Amino acid sequence: MKIKIKLHPNSSQEKIVEIEKDKSYEVWIKEKPIDGKANEELIKFLKKHFKKNIEIVSGFNSRIKMIEAK
Repeated sequence: MKIKIKLHPNSSQEKIVEIEKDKSYEVWIKEKPIDGKANEELIKFLKKHFKKNIEIVSGFNSRIKMIEAK
């Protein structure tokens, strides 16, 4: 299942919100986007939320990402 994510790194809180109109999600995480640390934290956060293996398919250097949940 592929999911579109809009990431908000360096946030004061960690949360996830589903956007109804296009079945995508906005995710806020505390980690800063330096040396891929935000991507690692995003994967951990989404694994807990979806309870599936998560892989970033595209958008490694962007706030808009496509992930695959297996």
